Amino acid sequence: MFITPSGEEVFVIDGHTHFWDGSPANQLNVHGKQFIDCFYAYHTSLSPKDKLWPKEQFEKYSADQMYNDLFVDGPDDMAVVQSTYLTEFYKNGFNTIDRNAEMAKKYKDRFIVNGAFDPRDGEKALEYIHYMKETFGIKGVKLYTAEWKGDSRGWKLTDPNAYRCLELCQKLGITNIHVHKGPTIIPLDKDAFDVHDVDHAATDFQGLNFIIEHCGLPRLDDFCWIAVQETNVYGGLAVALPFIHGRPRYFAEVISELLFWVGEDKLLFGSDYAIWTPRWLVEKFWNFELPEDLKQEHGVDLTPQAKRKILGLNAARLYGVDVEAQKAKLGQKIHATAAE
Repeated sequence: MFITPSGEEVFVIDGHTHFWDGSPANQLNVHGKQFIDCFYAYHTSLSPKDKLWPKEQFEKYSADQMYNDLFVDGPDDMAVVQSTYLTEFYKNGFNTIDRNAEMAKKYKDRFIVNGAFDPRDGEKALEYIHYMKETFGIKGVKLYTAEWKGDSRGWKLTDPNAYRCLELCQKLGITNIHVHKGPTIIPLDKDAFDVHDVDHAATDFQGLNFIIEHCGLPRLDDFCWIAVQETNVYGGLAVALPFIHGRPRYFAEVISELLFWVGEDKLLFGSDYAIWTPRWLVEKFWNFELPEDLKQEHGVDLTPQAKRKILGLNAARLYGVDVEAQKAKLGQKIHATAAE
């Protein structure tokens, strides 16, 4: 629970976290090293200096550390832990649903575990979706359209096999489709994260919510023009939000555009843990005020009500979380984290 400087409680659902193993022992080839090194570069470039981790700790951390960073030292009440396999780069996968689910069992009522699928697996992808639903009861998936597989260096949401998977997700009630459509990570290809396929898929699958992670950056305009017309397209603020520290004007411009086009009801907070830890992000976000010129130009404001929605209430709606019941279950007074 986050406590504002004025003593108000704010329910926080961290919509984008990872429990990865990018250690040298798990790296399959040079690309595994490149991938985690690129993540670490994001970490060191956009984090406050007093929040930096040693490289070895960043590559592989424990479940206990993650719990502490999110829920004890951090302000999160719940977190969505995303699955990203990257089996072409990592021997045992980078961030698998089995590893995530094992952690979630240890910490009851804290984690929402999302799955992942690769439509290039054909029938096996459909079988795997059934398996994840039956075994883990998933309500969402994380899709990585630039992931390599054999000679393929990416896929589109509009591919026939992808549509078969999305049809099955809709049928099974796996309604929250998180899609990485943001900055590239070496060695993946930037164009494979293009946002244009979102438009078709969102129109054709009205029973699904498409949470576009990283708001399409660096393709913000394209994302906004899609999200403004597609009622089931949302924006995840992971990667965009850390600019609030080193480049606050840039963040102000990004969030102003998102509020203007997408609206406060369709934006979700995400720390992208462990690239960044959530406490400083939430504190800076709560205290952030839009510059007056951007308020006037866009006709928007980042109000306390908007911040509450973005920090947790929007994700709670998508995942069917009863906020008051969850507060009671967690005993929010015990876990409250005071704002600095």
